[in-house]
Amino acid sequence: MANIREIAKIAGVSVATVSRVLNGYPYVKEEKRNAVWEAVEKLNYTKNINAVHLAKGKTSIIGVVLPYVNHPYFSTIVEGISIEALRYGYHLLLFQTNYEEKKEIEALEMLKMKQVDGMIICSRTLGWKFIEAYKEYGPIVLCEDVKGRDLLSVYINHYEAFMLGMEYLIEKGHRKIGYCIGRTTGTNSKDREAAYRDALRKINESPRQEWIFDHCLYIEDGKRVVNELLAMREKPTALLVSSDQVAAGIVLWGQSAGWRIPEDLAILSFDNHPISEALQITTMDLPLSIMGKKAFRMIYHSFQNNETVKAEKLEVRLIERSSV
Repeated sequence: MANIREIAKIAGVSVATVSRVLNGYPYVKEEKRNAVWEAVEKLNYTKNINAVHLAKGKTSIIGVVLPYVNHPYFSTIVEGISIEALRYGYHLLLFQTNYEEKKEIEALEMLKMKQVDGMIICSRTLGWKFIEAYKEYGPIVLCEDVKGRDLLSVYINHYEAFMLGMEYLIEKGHRKIGYCIGRTTGTNSKDREAAYRDALRKINESPRQEWIFDHCLYIEDGKRVVNELLAMREKPTALLVSSDQVAAGIVLWGQSAGWRIPEDLAILSFDNHPISEALQITTMDLPLSIMGKKAFRMIYHSFQNNETVKAEKLEVRLIERSSV
C-alpha cells in the first residue's frame, strides 16, 4: 500500500504538507492541496486510521453498550447521546450485546485497546468487578445507580419510580396488582421487584407469581400477556408495565378480547413514548434522552479534566391519562 512519502514525491511537496492535507489542517496553498489529492487518487491511498489514532492519542469515538438497538427505552438514550456527540464532533460505536457477557467484555476490550475513547453502558450483565477493572483505560459511564461505587453514572431510581406507580394504583382502589418487566435479573429489575413487594406489604397483600410477566419487551408481548390473563381463573385488576410498547399491546389485544380499559384492567406504564399518548395510557415520564445527553457530557468533561458530579439522579413524573 502507498505511503505518504510516495504521495509527497508524486505531488512535489513535503511529507509535512501531505500530513496537513490528509488531516484537514488549514493554511495549505490550494495548488499544493490539489496536487496532494491528485497523488492520493493516483496511488489509491488509504490512510491507516489506527496509526492516526495512535499518533493523536484519541479516536473521537465513544462506545455505547446496549442490549437491544430496536427497543425504544435504549434507542431514546442513544438519541440523547448522539445529539451531544454530534455537537462535540464525536462518533458513536454501538455494541448490541443481547445481555451476553462475552459481548460486553468484547466492548470493554475495545476501550482497553484504545479503539474507543470512552464507554457508555446503557444496561449490563457483567458484575461490578469486571466494569471497575476497565475504568483505568478510559472513562466509563453507567446509566444506572452504581450505589456509591467509584464509577460515573446518570440514573433513574427505579425503586422510587415503581413505588410511585404502585402507590398511585393503590390510591385508585386496586389491591390485586401484577406487573410486566423486560427481565427479572439486573439491578434495575431487582429494584422494581423490591418496590412491588414493599408496596403490597404495606396493604397486607401477597405477591402472586403468576401475575408477574417476564420477557416483556415489544408490543407483540402484550398479546402474550393478554392470552395468559385470559387463561387465569383469578386475574389482577391492574398492571404496572415497564414499557409503553408492551402496555400498548395489552390495551389493543385486551380490547379485541372485549376488555374495557380501565374498568376490567387498569394499566400504568413507563417511558412516555408517543404511543402512550395516542392510546391514552397513564405513564411515568422517564427522561431517557436527557440521560443520554448527560452521560455523554460526563465522558466529554472527563477528557477536558473539568470538575463534574460523579453520579446524577434524574427525576420522573406521573402523567395521568385514562387507562387507570
